Amino acid sequence: MNRRYFGTDGVRGTFGGPLVNPGFVARLAAAAGAWTRRAHPAAASVPVLIGRDTRASGEVLLAAAAAGVKAAGLDPVSLGVIPTPAVARTVRAAAAPLGVVITASHNPAQDNGIKFFGPGGVKLTDADEAAIEGCLAEAAVAPAPLPPERPGAAEAYAAAAAALLPAGALRGWRIVLDTANGATCTTSPRVLRQLGAEVHGIGDRPDGANINAGVGSEHPEQLAARVVGAGARLGIAHDGDGDRCVLCDERGGVLDGDEIMTILALHALAAGRLPRNLLVTTVQSNLGVDAAVKAAGGRVLRTAVGDRYVIERMHAEGATLGGESSGHIICADASPTGDGLIAALRVLEVMRATGKPLSELRRGLRKFPQLTAAVTVQAKRPLAECPTIAATIAKLEGELGAYGRVLVRYSGTEPKLRLLAEGPDQGTVEAAIGRLMLAVRVDLK
Repeated sequence: MNRRYFGTDGVRGTFGGPLVNPGFVARLAAAAGAWTRRAHPAAASVPVLIGRDTRASGEVLLAAAAAGVKAAGLDPVSLGVIPTPAVARTVRAAAAPLGVVITASHNPAQDNGIKFFGPGGVKLTDADEAAIEGCLAEAAVAPAPLPPERPGAAEAYAAAAAALLPAGALRGWRIVLDTANGATCTTSPRVLRQLGAEVHGIGDRPDGANINAGVGSEHPEQLAARVVGAGARLGIAHDGDGDRCVLCDERGGVLDGDEIMTILALHALAAGRLPRNLLVTTVQSNLGVDAAVKAAGGRVLRTAVGDRYVIERMHAEGATLGGESSGHIICADASPTGDGLIAALRVLEVMRATGKPLSELRRGLRKFPQLTAAVTVQAKRPLAECPTIAATIAKLEGELGAYGRVLVRYSGTEPKLRLLAEGPDQGTVEAAIGRLMLAVRVDLK
């Protein structure tokens, strides 16, 4: 499904650029409102809920999105600064027809963007986004003041999360928490402290310009050092809008989404609580995930990169657990979308049930050697029109056979070509990445 503006996860770019500016955001929100009214005729009776992260540009873009929603004949309500998964939860709880989040997730502060949730708090499909683009009008949307703010959404989200574990379940636990100077600075520490944990915070002083700046799930180095220095049981890191989770064990070792999913899947399989014995992940995940889950009696299904594709497949298959290596973890029985706090609480639940430290639980996944690289590109030339890249991929796939793979794809949110090689040993994957890089220089120089 061809889309001009939407990427893997909404629309994202530099604030003030051609896509992320008040005028375009207002037009896009108006188009989303028009699409919503067509798809859900009763939508006009329930407010559209809009949240944002802590970026300085967030307030003006929230006002622009609200103006667009109002221009479409719908009633916008602000949720203020709030994690993305909390917006999804509130949309579902309020039976709202549309949710909007002003965020650029893990991107730096100069970027911003917009994401949409449909009824039930579920991300829109490619077809939905294409239909919204079809509703885009050239006419400008008149400016409007900030919409009224609905209090209590963040508190309700935190209360629901805390209810996943027994009262006092984390009493005596020391946890380092990195909230990326983002939208989870209030909610995640509140939940962990309510459960009794001693929380040491990192990235918990947002100023509008420091979101994701050397902190958060993309930069876990400080987290690892603090966990060891503080003698903590583990560390938890979110990204700027709170839909990702990266963990750190008590020894300072960082766990990505593949390791988190494997811990949760193996525990659920052992307890007979993984519906259809199924884990859904993307083509980006390590082949070791498949091996570990299969050995435990389960199976893995893979989708294109993007947590919304994982969610779509989970719904189609009746699965409740899925995610991405980046740390988007979907526990569908507790949240309609990827949720970094829920994922962390589920791992804490496994640690409590087994009595095992995170350094031991992570051994359930033996990763195949893997290397990744990213090349900035001026234009996303179709890979089918890149003969050297195509020939190199075909040759490498023939050489690796069942013992590895290569993956070449454009980022859905950045102007980058992403390369991945996986194989039986480090030397093989290093050579494969080198050959792919050479091919990229030939075709995309």
